[in-house]
Amino acid sequence: MSLHQVTSPHLTRAGDTGSVMRHVLLATLPGIATLTYLFGWGTVINILWACLLAAAMEAGVMHLRGRPAMFYLKDCSAMVTAVLLAIALPPYAPWWLLVVGVGFSILVAKHLYGGMGYNPFNPAMVGYVVLLISFPVEMTQWAAPIGSVADQPDTLGPLSALLANFSFLSSEPVDAFTMATPLEVFKQNNALMTEELWANVPQFGWLGGYGWEWVNMAFLLGGVYLLRKRIFTWHAPLAMLASLGVMALLFYDGGSSQSLGSPFFHWFSGATMLGAFFIVTDPVSSAVSNKGRLYYGAGVGVLVFLIRSFGNYPDAIAFAVLLMNFAAPLIDHYTLPRTYGHARESER
Repeated sequence: MSLHQVTSPHLTRAGDTGSVMRHVLLATLPGIATLTYLFGWGTVINILWACLLAAAMEAGVMHLRGRPAMFYLKDCSAMVTAVLLAIALPPYAPWWLLVVGVGFSILVAKHLYGGMGYNPFNPAMVGYVVLLISFPVEMTQWAAPIGSVADQPDTLGPLSALLANFSFLSSEPVDAFTMATPLEVFKQNNALMTEELWANVPQFGWLGGYGWEWVNMAFLLGGVYLLRKRIFTWHAPLAMLASLGVMALLFYDGGSSQSLGSPFFHWFSGATMLGAFFIVTDPVSSAVSNKGRLYYGAGVGVLVFLIRSFGNYPDAIAFAVLLMNFAAPLIDHYTLPRTYGHARESER
């Protein structure tokens, strides 16, 4: 069922797919700027390289299908997929990692199912999960945020970041100072009280992971912008954040060495806000109705907490989203609103 069939004649948001996608790209800028300040220019290099790859792959597929490439490139959907995937990767990921990730996102997760609007799974998250399972070492080489470690070298500038990502361009590859992410450190801790962890381990800041709290606030700001522009409704992101917070509160033991983390830690660490406002809100792979989006978002939040706390992947956003992508058709079946002009649901 298409968006028009579900919402007509009460569809109130104007604009085509291209304008919506451009708003999404604009909303990522505060988060990208914050990542660049904290980790250096690697994220920007990742984004530029991923966008180039996505555009080339999208154009190639459209050419093979006998369709005008520029018409489909102008909707910017491939760019959004590339940017979201690049943001989720470590800043100094090797160039070939993005080739594999973007390839799975665009060629397999999107066009294998027919292209934009037909993909049952979020393309960026498919690419991310393939990389995380296939190349765990490269996917965990996160740079240390600026100011987190004593005597830490400055973050890499544009040229140094380019050499770090494309090591074949230089005979002397640039090394970046790497460290485990706050979610990884918190998950592996079984000796220190939460208060001691915060006081003695550089990965922790004010509300969550050091630096990551500002990254999450920046993506929250971008999400508020999208809400004000009515690009999506509040139902899925708020449901995700609320269910994640409730689960964290239910299992929070006050901060022992076995603690699973407070709601604030889960909200402001990892890719939580990116997931809530830029991933969960994907109109194609999520639930359709507002009621369905509440269930969908709540399911993502619960799964994020369970995988972070009891699984092997500390961030968990990608796995939670893909699992709920499986459930979205079932949610839609039971939550679609009454068709306009019919008195009962059975008359749909």
